[in-house]
Amino acid sequence: MGSENPQLHIIFFPFMAHGHMIPMVDMAKLFARRGVKVAIVTTPLNVPFVSRIKTRGGGAKVDIQTIKFPVEKAGLPEGCENADSLIMTSHEMLNMFFKALAMLQQPLEQLLHDYHADCLVADVFFPWATDAAAKFGIPRLVFYGTGFFSMTAEESLNRYEPHKKVLSDSEPFVMPNFPGDIKLTRMQLPDFVRQGVETDMTKVWKEAVEAGMRSYGTVVNSFYELEPAYADHYRKVLGRKAWHVGPVSACNKDAEDKAQRGKESSVDEHECLKWLNTKKPKSVVYICFGSLASFNDSQLMEIAMGLEASGQQFIWVVRKGKNVEKKDREDWVPKGFEKRMEDKGLIIKGWAPQVLILDHEAVGGFVTHCGWNSTLEGITAGVPMVTWPVFAEQFYNEKLVTQVLKVGVDVGVQRYCVELKGDSIKKEAVEKAVKRIMVGEEAEEMRRRAKSLAEMARSAVEDGGSSYSDLNSLIEELKSRCP
Repeated sequence: MGSENPQLHIIFFPFMAHGHMIPMVDMAKLFARRGVKVAIVTTPLNVPFVSRIKTRGGGAKVDIQTIKFPVEKAGLPEGCENADSLIMTSHEMLNMFFKALAMLQQPLEQLLHDYHADCLVADVFFPWATDAAAKFGIPRLVFYGTGFFSMTAEESLNRYEPHKKVLSDSEPFVMPNFPGDIKLTRMQLPDFVRQGVETDMTKVWKEAVEAGMRSYGTVVNSFYELEPAYADHYRKVLGRKAWHVGPVSACNKDAEDKAQRGKESSVDEHECLKWLNTKKPKSVVYICFGSLASFNDSQLMEIAMGLEASGQQFIWVVRKGKNVEKKDREDWVPKGFEKRMEDKGLIIKGWAPQVLILDHEAVGGFVTHCGWNSTLEGITAGVPMVTWPVFAEQFYNEKLVTQVLKVGVDVGVQRYCVELKGDSIKKEAVEKAVKRIMVGEEAEEMRRRAKSLAEMARSAVEDGGSSYSDLNSLIEELKSRCP
């Protein structure tokens, strides 16, 4: 590669879960549009999903390479190639899945060799990727799937253990050596952190964090203007190399691009847009809790009653499951609810074209589980949010939205819920929170702030913007390493 403008060859290796694959495929498209030769590595059963996201790459060519997933060696049932299908099963099955991931090192190394890769961008859940890249003398960039705020918060928690200095699970503590007066409780932390217990999964995470610290740096789906104090803290105080290249969802410019992100939608996007087109600007609240959270009948009932009492028009995405699929009765909504809500509400059972919906002018609010993809998509769309965290880093993201950015209100969740059923929230809390983001002076103030952030988000990825420039500098730095 001795030419004046050597073409970089980068391999992207996303963790096999929808919330990790979607942003990394978008990221790969961004690199490809800058002239980088890009390949995404995944397993055979995940190829259709990856292909769907990357199909419309804006003229950029993105290859897909496959490596066989060792289900038999790991003792997993046939077809278990995506973590989303295992999260709700036993811990034993999830542990087996992570053991299978470790067996992918050798085939990935073969691909790095055959592809003459100059860089490996690998998800945090592949701790061995740092060593794999080192064998070929190339940098490994780690992708955590979240923003600077939560990465910095976790570091503060690990270093200073403030949760061990309070007397009860409900007593608030301030995050030490952390910008802002941010408070959490032990109830909002994972069980293994709260109880100080080491499990197979904590060992995996410990290895992942350690390997991340040894990697070349971190590539972040965020933009500087969103969380400047935390980006600076991560780089300057914690001393980590990092590049912000987001919001990566903004690489999907037209309606078809936005509709193609993720799984095949459970509703025709044209019908969805047709319904939204009949509504006034900022009059619809969108409710979605991501691809993993699965609320029980009683919680779905509380949400339905709260929505009806709020008087707001809505699109409600309900994850498919035995509750939602019942044909003969509707135990998860009040009697006659769907009939009464025919014109007022649209219920989508399954997967929805989220970015397409959020970007529509009729949507004025978003009830979200605070997964980072959804949080960033809500910010990019400029809509106020009701925060309803369930697990993972979602409680950190809630604090960013409600306390730092002040573009949302919390619904009142107090408890981290590892089984993904969510904390118990009553209809009155749902009604109150939805009204707070949709009507009145407080809602208008949040909407003004959200609109300003949305403009910054769009500017960040345009030519000369902060994320555009950071991506350029990363590419140039990687090129300078090429022989």
